[in-house]
Amino acid sequence: MRIWNLISVAATLLLVGATVLAGGYAFAQQQSHIPKELVEKVQASVKADASRLEAIFKDIHQNPELGFMETRTAGIVAKELEELGFKVKTGIGGTGVVGVLRNGDGPVLAYRADMDANAVEEATGLPYASTVRVEREDGSVSPVAHMCGHDAHVTWMLGMAKVMASMKDQWSGTLILIAQPAEELILGAQAMVDDGLWTDYDLPTPDYLIGLHTAPGPVGMVVSSGGPKMAGTDQIDVLFKGVGGHGSMPQMTKDPVIMAAYAVTQYQAIVARTIEPQQTAVLTVGSIQAGVDNNVIPATAMVKVNLRWYDAKVREKMIAGIKSISDGIARTYGMPEDQLPEYTMKGYSTPLVNDDEMASRHAAALAKLVGEAGVVSQLPAATGSEDVHLLKGSNPDVAFNYLVVGVADPEVFRASMEAGKGLPYSAHNPNFIVDLRAIPLGTEIAAVATMEFLANGAPLLKITKAEN
Repeated sequence: MRIWNLISVAATLLLVGATVLAGGYAFAQQQSHIPKELVEKVQASVKADASRLEAIFKDIHQNPELGFMETRTAGIVAKELEELGFKVKTGIGGTGVVGVLRNGDGPVLAYRADMDANAVEEATGLPYASTVRVEREDGSVSPVAHMCGHDAHVTWMLGMAKVMASMKDQWSGTLILIAQPAEELILGAQAMVDDGLWTDYDLPTPDYLIGLHTAPGPVGMVVSSGGPKMAGTDQIDVLFKGVGGHGSMPQMTKDPVIMAAYAVTQYQAIVARTIEPQQTAVLTVGSIQAGVDNNVIPATAMVKVNLRWYDAKVREKMIAGIKSISDGIARTYGMPEDQLPEYTMKGYSTPLVNDDEMASRHAAALAKLVGEAGVVSQLPAATGSEDVHLLKGSNPDVAFNYLVVGVADPEVFRASMEAGKGLPYSAHNPNFIVDLRAIPLGTEIAAVATMEFLANGAPLLKITKAEN
């Protein structure tokens, strides 16, 4: 099977977990306003910069940092952007960095790259693989690796920054580059907004916001699809309180481990028996933490819950169900009202909704770069989540599009698909690999996507979707 015949299947697999996409890809017919000659100039500029970009990527990959710890990565971003003539502001929302390049009158475009890595031990065997370990707030030591491609995201943005700085005669307006912390925690975007991103740093309100993300589809694939694309999400910690004691005398205790265990099983009935089957609802328990020793019943137990949803009423019903079940179990085991479970609402994001016209224009523009066969422009919504769109803050009229870029070796991808295995790996997997050919191509995609709306003569967009 030819690789390009698999692209739409890959896109569906990586976004919605399906195995077949009937009808193949659909290419948008919206007119692009970036001339082919400008696309070729972008390609030439990136080709000349390819070795530098690969070195930056490998360096960031070997030195990953968890959310809100991205001091080294932020330093690289700040240094590179300052050298290109961007006005740089640091420490926004903790470790966030913003670079601004003003180039006369015109629209304002913001572009985000997330910087944080995962608490995953890399198993790729690459010569530049991460061996980093870090002590976390709770005292535990965790491996750290870029198993979601944020190292590529940062590299693409820095490469695109050089293209835009070197081709200022080809565009006009203001370019705002945002290096965001803590996307994995679903906290970083809101942290930057809460720290005054659009109110305290002399930044103009953007007309457009763009984000890119890696995916284990083949290099040469890019997804630009309008409408709802990613689910809203909540991260909730549920702390059960009990009375600890000796494991040989459980009757003298109120065991929070039992409470947590019952809660985990009962939570599943919230989706199965209270949410309409037609609605998107996912409730996952990712961690249960309690005690240390075999013969000690602990005084507390923590259950870490993750929710995915599109309808706010579904979200409310799941949260209410978690609280009702947890409180009920605690009362059943004799806990007084002032010792019922504590709930900590952590990372949160609304559903991600791409602007229809912006996605369509991007699809048409990117076809000039990767060909029509490489562009997927119609995909159903997925249950993955993001927080990039929260960077809009209190500016709902900002047009937004989120692009997905294939980074897998096309031959590895082909072999995996033909063997019936689906995608060769998934995000957050220890074997997640960004093929080095994706570094220059992702940079070109970022630059073309930016030029589509900033290039000389590009018309302003009429916003068609701004619900997120």
